[in-house]
Amino acid sequence: MVKLALYVRLEAKPGKEKDVEAFLLSGLPLVEEEPATTAWFGLKLGASTYGIFDAFPDEAGRDAHLNGKVAAALMAKAGELFATPPSIQKVDVLASKLPG
Repeated sequence: MVKLALYVRLEAKPGKEKDVEAFLLSGLPLVEEEPATTAWFGLKLGASTYGIFDAFPDEAGRDAHLNGKVAAALMAKAGELFATPPSIQKVDVLASKLPG
C-alpha cells in the first residue's frame, strides 16, 4: 500500500526544455531498479515546467529513493538544466489506486 510520496517541481532554464525531458526519460530505468518505489511519473506541467511524482510504501523506501541514483543525478544536473533549484516536497498519500 502506498502511504508516502514525493512531489518535485522543476523549472527548465530557457532552451533546456528538451534536455530536461531527456533527463526525465533517462530516470525511468534507474527507478525500475528501486524495489520500494511503487510508482514514478515524470511530468510536463507547462512549456518549461516539469515535475516528478513518486510513491512509496514506507519512509525507508522514500529515504532509499532520496539517496539513490535518480536523486544524485538530479542534483548533479540541477545547475545545468534548471532555472531554480528543484523543489522537493514530502507528501502523505491519502488515497490511491494502482494497477495489480
